[in-house]
Amino acid sequence: MTGGHHITIERSDRHVRVVHGEEVPAESGRPLLLRETGCPDRYYIPAEDVRMDLLTPSGTHTRCPYKGTASYWSLPGAPDAVWAYPDPKPEVAQIKGHLCFYEVEVS
Repeated sequence: MTGGHHITIERSDRHVRVVHGEEVPAESGRPLLLRETGCPDRYYIPAEDVRMDLLTPSGTHTRCPYKGTASYWSLPGAPDAVWAYPDPKPEVAQIKGHLCFYEVEVS
């Protein structure tokens, strides 16, 4: 990346699980771990491991100069709790088809 800003993405062998109330909207043994300068580490979960039926698309979009434009989804009582980059910048193309949750349990 540029100007001292770095993003690294690696396959993780950690098991990640998202719990929201009584539901488990996502659980995966094959997440990507994204580390970005100035940001907390984030796990990106393959869409196949996410219960999309529990998510409601949001009208929110944010733009990251390093990753691209993010789209958001909400969980009941948790607006914009999930995001993804449907068309990420080439430098982070690995995160395409993966979703990220604010709250993740890692084991």
